[in-house]
Amino acid sequence: MGDLCGIFFFAVSGSLLAARKGFDIIGSLALAYMTGLGGGIIRDLIIDQGVPNSFVNTAYLLPPFLATIAVYLLSTHIQKLRYFISLFDAGGLALFCITGTLTALAAGIQPIVAVLLGVATACGGGLLRDITANETPSLFNPRDLYAVPAFLGSGTTALLMMTGWFNLATATITAIVVFVLRMLALRFGWSAPLAVRGWSRPRIRLPRTRTEVPHTGAHDATSRNKAPRFRPDEDN
Repeated sequence: MGDLCGIFFFAVSGSLLAARKGFDIIGSLALAYMTGLGGGIIRDLIIDQGVPNSFVNTAYLLPPFLATIAVYLLSTHIQKLRYFISLFDAGGLALFCITGTLTALAAGIQPIVAVLLGVATACGGGLLRDITANETPSLFNPRDLYAVPAFLGSGTTALLMMTGWFNLATATITAIVVFVLRMLALRFGWSAPLAVRGWSRPRIRLPRTRTEVPHTGAHDATSRNKAPRFRPDEDN
């Protein structure tokens, strides 16, 4: 059930992004399937458990289809598409980091590796979605916090399973914490440290415009030194 809900949330985020990009209904459907099923397929291929669950259980194909229809019918009434993309993406992230870790543990994977597979499950679909739609992936955005909430959810899930404390209540609390952390990071601009210590985060630079200096007739040495110099090819 958690897998199906996670697929639906991620699929909605994919269809919403397709709507914001102006894709047609086929492009929206393709992006929904890619986003909703991508993380699970990546996990299943790494585990090497045979054919991925998405291609065996036809129930996995229904949530992306329903998500595409829902976005098609309701997207004209949604003004802030970017906000709802982030909202549903956070919901899918919170669910998939748990279900991905559980699936890996059930396959006999060691807990540390299972945490990594949980993160891959949670982040894989969003990564494929952003790359396909020519967006900066949230996973690599220096001004975003994407993988850290997934690591927190996957690590907590593995720890709860190892200690025997995993149940519906603790799983729900874990998902809520991951979801809230992701939304707070978006709201307040939280981000992880950069790869190199001491570097500043990239800033958006506006194009510089050349200003004309009025001719005053003064050609002393001081004015010649202060006047801007242009190369011949810059005037063309």
